[in-house]
Amino acid sequence: MDQKSFIKSLRSWQNGSISRREFLGRTGLGLAAAVVASNMPGLLTSNAYAGEQGALGDRLALATWPNYHSQENLDAFGKTTGARVSMSVFGSNEEMLAKLQAGGSGWDVLVPTNYTVSTYVGLGLIEPLDLSRLPNFSASAFEPRFMAQGTVDGKVYAVPKNWGTTGLIYDSSQFKAQPTTWKEFWALSMGEATGRSIVHDYQLTAIGNALKSFGYSFNSLDPKELADAEKLLIDAKPHLFAINSDIQPALRSGDAWMAMCWTGDASQLHRDNAAMQFTLGREGGELWSDFFAIPKSSEHKDAAYAFINYLLDPQHNKLEVLSHGYPSGDKRVDALLPTAMLEDPIMYPAAEHLSPLEFGAAATLTSPLRAEVMARFKSA
Repeated sequence: MDQKSFIKSLRSWQNGSISRREFLGRTGLGLAAAVVASNMPGLLTSNAYAGEQGALGDRLALATWPNYHSQENLDAFGKTTGARVSMSVFGSNEEMLAKLQAGGSGWDVLVPTNYTVSTYVGLGLIEPLDLSRLPNFSASAFEPRFMAQGTVDGKVYAVPKNWGTTGLIYDSSQFKAQPTTWKEFWALSMGEATGRSIVHDYQLTAIGNALKSFGYSFNSLDPKELADAEKLLIDAKPHLFAINSDIQPALRSGDAWMAMCWTGDASQLHRDNAAMQFTLGREGGELWSDFFAIPKSSEHKDAAYAFINYLLDPQHNKLEVLSHGYPSGDKRVDALLPTAMLEDPIMYPAAEHLSPLEFGAAATLTSPLRAEVMARFKSA
């Protein structure tokens, strides 16, 4: 852009005829900021929100998962920008999707899992992201497998938050033999751990891990295989302590001894009680990645972009990981973490344990067959 064109765009922005976003896009300053941030992470952070106090509004509504954020970061973002973060916490992507479809959620930022992004796009519920407004995002810092499903038809609708696995956690002081498979998980739930086990309130993992105990695909839609999984779920139902995705309170109190478990819950529980052990079922299970996305219905889009950008800063993201124990997938963040965390097999399982795992399939989110299985399980 020549000097005359730059001055013309600057004047247009100053007199309000174009937005700040349009100004950054026309002049290339947004791209320049992104390049600087990707090569010198943290350089822009200290001044990135100078002058933002009050400009973003007084609130930011976040839809996310249990035990998934650093309160220090949330408080600091609110203090720095004036936009206080309010959270709606969910235990399943089905519940999150239904709430957004119903309208009136008021959410500004959503944390969907990899396999759901295409459905959100197809339903017109989230918008493509303007990456010039996310200078702390660096695509080259992430493995492609943890990013791919955030892009639909060549447009980026979501950027990575964290990745992890779904396994089983158990209080090793309560068991004679340690479970290593999903088949053992279900058998213990109806035997030695009767009344002490928790199954996720989430059809993908509840049904998926029942399927795995038979050696079926985690994502199966086969009616016979789903019938086998349903029988197992219903047989186990009277023996369960709870069907709940927020597993930590019952495990910490000792009311429950074993549960389906995501990486970060396992990290947090084991950190506080070494008897809490985490394993990935030998038959396989789930590998997942979560994303940040902005609903089309967001009423505070400037705050949404500022919030995502804030958490993607490597220094802030480090605080997230230290707090919740989920790997970020961002190699710039990994470089800031203590060696003990990088060598933790809960967070970073060996390749041979990861290889049998499956990413969730988009079809499972809207499958009537799987929805009916879950409904009958919960009502049994």
